[in-house]
Amino acid sequence: MKVSIIGGGGLVGSCAGFALQTGGIVRTIALLDVNAELAAGQALDMLHGGPSTADQQIVTGGYEQVSDSDVICITAGLRRKPDESRLDLINRNVDLFTSILGEIRKAGYRKDAIVLVVSNPVDVLTYLAAKMLDLPLGQIIGLGTQLDTIRFRALIAQQLKLAPTQVAALILGEHGDSMVPVWSSATAAGLPLEKYTGWSTNLANELFTRTKGSGAEVIKKKGGAGFAVGIAIRDVIHSIALDQNRVLPVSSVQQGCYDIRDVALSVPTVVGRRGVVATHEIDLWPKEVQGLRKSGQVLRQTIDAVMARVGAKA
Repeated sequence: MKVSIIGGGGLVGSCAGFALQTGGIVRTIALLDVNAELAAGQALDMLHGGPSTADQQIVTGGYEQVSDSDVICITAGLRRKPDESRLDLINRNVDLFTSILGEIRKAGYRKDAIVLVVSNPVDVLTYLAAKMLDLPLGQIIGLGTQLDTIRFRALIAQQLKLAPTQVAALILGEHGDSMVPVWSSATAAGLPLEKYTGWSTNLANELFTRTKGSGAEVIKKKGGAGFAVGIAIRDVIHSIALDQNRVLPVSSVQQGCYDIRDVALSVPTVVGRRGVVATHEIDLWPKEVQGLRKSGQVLRQTIDAVMARVGAKA
């Protein structure tokens, strides 16, 4: 399998490349970046570690790499400027993303290719990719709340002094302020969280608040998230490469799940070689369903503004 990472010279893209390299599943990893020298440096660094990982090809180049890729992973994006509004940042990233989609169309792509959107605002850009690329909706996936979910599980495990793999929990909805913590099915060491010693509503609220602010916390302390998002990307790509049919909280354009339509957000999604294989309406508390639908409404407003802007530019 070949994966092209657009934005592969940056922190997120290079961490995704490294996570895929150490995973040993993907055969060819192509790093594409507007800063070709930076991408070449990342590829060279990865190449040097090759003898201790797997027999892989680490390559760089331009959009010609996309044409025979099984997965096209888009991580390129802009950071917020001082005093810049969220909408201004969205507009700048939409402009950049639209130009990237144009380059992908120009280069050509396989009809069975999967496009994995990581750039933010991920749900809005996933919707935009679904509208602008000639691919079935199920082949356009956003990283969505997969990153939020593993952060959530990690923080719960740390608080309860458990191995992270012993915590099961989900974040659904928007990768943003309206994300929804799913407490109804959360477990620790197989027990419902509310039955675990020391658990309380206050603790739950504290951990969710910290999860929601995790990205900002990492940016403040080290300048940007890389390792965890790289692992989250690897989780999704491995599920595609191995046709694992794993249920992951990734974003795609919804067609009725929880009565949500024509908006991209994260629901429990079966991910395999064809991309989105199915979505599941797991049992949620009424307030969680309400929160998920509200998340869809919030995203709908932003999508409407973005599509109007894109339409005006076109």
